[in-house]
Amino acid sequence: MTTAHDFSFTTIDGKPLPLSQFKGGPVLIVNVASKCGLTPQYEGLVQLYHDKQADGLVVLGVPSNQFMGQEPGTNEEIQTFCSMTFGVDFPLTEKVDVKGEGAHPFYKWMLGELGQPAEPIWNFHKLLIGKDGKALKAFDPRTEPLAPEIISAIDAAVTA
Repeated sequence: MTTAHDFSFTTIDGKPLPLSQFKGGPVLIVNVASKCGLTPQYEGLVQLYHDKQADGLVVLGVPSNQFMGQEPGTNEEIQTFCSMTFGVDFPLTEKVDVKGEGAHPFYKWMLGELGQPAEPIWNFHKLLIGKDGKALKAFDPRTEPLAPEIISAIDAAVTA
């Protein structure tokens, strides 16, 4: 059976990023953009990462330029913006497509696992995978990273 751990991204600085390296902890995968009205959510994502890191949570930012061109920068520009503006210290991937025919295979798999709620409708769409790599839940872009429903889903994934 395929799990999220069968997929791999490339880090924002060009190194392999197999999701299998995160086995044993939940991962919140978020498609991000630097020029979106929701960009301030980076603050909540950093806070969430710091609050739940001891529980094994990894937040993974996946830059995408698919929503009104709101992530136009190069990988280097994106990384600089995220670290300098919001202190992002969780892993970031290189820029990829997150929906449609050219979507990264992980996103196609999540759509198959969770159905329509897993397909990003905008920047800052959040996908939670369990410590075993199973698809758990999708969260709307407007759901803040520190919202009770995200915290409780992460807590449940940690103890599962």
